[in-house]
Amino acid sequence: MFKVRVFVSYKESVLNPQAEVIEGAIHRLGYQTISNVKMGKYFDFDVEAISEEEAVEVASKVSDQLLANINMESYHIELMEAK
Repeated sequence: MFKVRVFVSYKESVLNPQAEVIEGAIHRLGYQTISNVKMGKYFDFDVEAISEEEAVEVASKVSDQLLANINMESYHIELMEAK
């Protein structure tokens, strides 16, 4: 069994108004050196698989079908640990 984390975020070409609002608030707090704020979400789950490759393949299929809107979002997968 493998612990998997999938990070999902907007593609570079997609406007993220929530991140823009956060960046504006950061600047109003006086942190002018911070820019290009991005935000996203992540999912943690366990995958029963016999290899790391199989675990990543399953996580990728789930991400394509459910976790990420592939038209607007991209994702990357990290294996956190094997049980």
